[in-house]
Amino acid sequence: MKNFQDKIVWITGASAGIGEEMARQLNQKGATIILSARRKEALEKVQQSLPFPEKSYVMTIDMEAPTTFTDKVNEVIQKFGKIDLLFLNAGISQRSYAANTDISVDRRLMEVNYFGPVALTKVLLPFLQKQTESNIAVNSSLAGKFGFYERSAYSASKFALHGFFESLRLEEAEHNVNVNMLCAIGIKTGISQNALDGNGKPFAKTSAMQEEGIAVGDCVSQMVAAIENNKKEVIIGKGAQRFSTKIKEFLPELFFKMLQKRKP
Repeated sequence: MKNFQDKIVWITGASAGIGEEMARQLNQKGATIILSARRKEALEKVQQSLPFPEKSYVMTIDMEAPTTFTDKVNEVIQKFGKIDLLFLNAGISQRSYAANTDISVDRRLMEVNYFGPVALTKVLLPFLQKQTESNIAVNSSLAGKFGFYERSAYSASKFALHGFFESLRLEEAEHNVNVNMLCAIGIKTGISQNALDGNGKPFAKTSAMQEEGIAVGDCVSQMVAAIENNKKEVIIGKGAQRFSTKIKEFLPELFFKMLQKRKP
């Protein structure tokens, strides 16, 4: 993936935030972008803002509707013949203590963040296996490496992504299907605004982690570099956040105390 010129890139969650910026940066590099999310009008707005909107295609998709995925994949393959990069970005977060979170919220996050991406990947996989090489890049989170306050359902869904896609990487290496796990934290997006509270309603607040975070453009540039260099996993964040997994591994008691101080 050193060269994105004329590559076909499918992005889920492309209507805003990291997905929108990924579409913009890869389109600038010459890629044809398939923009997917639930809202067609939002996707069309993103399409018109691209450097080369003629090298893009809008196709709505609902990650909670896996029965539609076969038709969606067939549509893509019939039109483009291949997919060089699948960027699994669609997702939803949570802001509530586990004790105050209805189980329906846990189930919804698993449907959107885990079962949706897995189901779409399984439908697309037979086509990827026939290609010379392809990439699946997964927008995970540092919450997929350790738990944090008010993120029990979110962390669980991201942990599950790592288990599935790290296994898939091993199994599909013989077919040259590469898997990149992109773990970001504290990015200036609307993720906390769109997160669910314990009752499944919009949280509708911007968290300090987002306010203090890095710009979306900088985050996506690091993600693109990781894909270009086929990094199996990359941590993207600000300051000590980038080294948090190492601190957890070698100094677990100190790490726990550091997390406690971040209590919301």
